[in-house]
Amino acid sequence: MTDVCTLGEALGVVSSGRVRHENEARLDVCGPELTVAVALARLGHRACFLGKVGGDELGARVLTVLRGEGVDVADMRVTEGARTGLLLREARVGREPQVTHYRAGSAGSALAPGNVPIDRIARAKMLHVTGITAALGRDALEAVRTAVSAARTSGVMISFAVRYVPELWPSVREAEEVLGELACASHLLFLGQDELDLVKPALTPEREVVVDRGAKGASVRADRMRYDEPRVQVPVVDVAGSGDAFAAGYISAALDGLTPPERLRRGALLGAAVVASASDWQGLPVRAEL
Repeated sequence: MTDVCTLGEALGVVSSGRVRHENEARLDVCGPELTVAVALARLGHRACFLGKVGGDELGARVLTVLRGEGVDVADMRVTEGARTGLLLREARVGREPQVTHYRAGSAGSALAPGNVPIDRIARAKMLHVTGITAALGRDALEAVRTAVSAARTSGVMISFAVRYVPELWPSVREAEEVLGELACASHLLFLGQDELDLVKPALTPEREVVVDRGAKGASVRADRMRYDEPRVQVPVVDVAGSGDAFAAGYISAALDGLTPPERLRRGALLGAAVVASASDWQGLPVRAEL
């Protein structure tokens, strides 16, 4: 049995200073669901990743990373003639990095309902999806809906991370409708403090809601109780991927049967490990390092 199935777009990512002046850059792969899958696999959980990559060098690198980390990629698809998407992250002093998306028409954004392995999801312990994949286009959204429907039909726990990226949505109103729908279908909900208004209908007492409160740490409401965890203080190298690592740590602890405070603590540890690394996933710990 698979512990966690997740689906989304894995991309290449180029990180540098201001491109017009920079002579050096760093190439890696990224994606919120990729970070979650790798984090879970490193902690000994059985994770599978579903998505599409192009038949190019970036696509080959994505598959090499996932296979090398022990993630099940049996349901990955390679689209020959299509390109794998790319992000450009430019560092800014005292500001959030400037992120430019080169993913229109990418192989990953062409994920469709027919690519979703319904039987595989029905046999998993948990399905994890994000609002980023839902924002990639109509087919990708329907793929997420198909996966969620399969999980609900089979009684599989659904984890949903809001991950609102304004640049990917045609309007705030459409984002609210889709993100609210997916949040209401979930059992476990991850979101940032600034995303609470987007999914108000889902903030009910019976749902396990985990909130990233920035410098104040994180909180969870579970079983009608609230628990808080301070942020782990580490040298900050790059915050990209830290929220997804936090979600993976929380999910891992939930799979291990730990209490909500212990889930928050493991999430905080994984988030800190990524913050202290230049990569979204390379700094993630193995179980012995927890």
